[in-house]
Amino acid sequence: MSRVLPAGRRLRWMTAVAVPALLSPLAGCSSSSTAVEACMAKQATSVGSVDLTGTYTGEGDAKAVTLTLRPPVGRSGGSVTVRNWPTGDWYRSELGDTFNGSGTWDVDYSGGSGKPPHVSLSLTSPRLFLNDDTLDKLSIAEGSGRTYLYEDDDPDVCPKFRLKMTSSGAPGPGTKSSR
Repeated sequence: MSRVLPAGRRLRWMTAVAVPALLSPLAGCSSSSTAVEACMAKQATSVGSVDLTGTYTGEGDAKAVTLTLRPPVGRSGGSVTVRNWPTGDWYRSELGDTFNGSGTWDVDYSGGSGKPPHVSLSLTSPRLFLNDDTLDKLSIAEGSGRTYLYEDDDPDVCPKFRLKMTSSGAPGPGTKSSR
């Protein structure tokens, strides 16, 4: 035999059951910064081109990938070289799953106030790639002497496509650049 609760108690009981049930998925979620911090470093909020120049090698889904960012000349972006870079769907039949190429790069702050910067790539070789023809926007994580560039495709998990800086192109105090 079921018992019928008075309206006031029924509402309190439903609230006690429903609210935690609705909020429980949020407990497992994390901001992209938290997910990034858990496996790499803190998402960068401010970074300059000089801080990012160097060679990056892939981890996770980017295991065989290499990306080299050379410093900008003047105010324009620097040059970039990629090895085993993922080909977008449009050119996969022409270039295969990956390609070697080059182009230019810069740090893009166009996301607006409060949005973290990202590295914007403009790949022109082996052909001119338009936006989104291939991976051309990478988020930045820095901390504890580590710098990562990564594809921020799911803010709730550690990025699968990530590149760790393995050699810096910026000279430190009293050292020569490794360009």
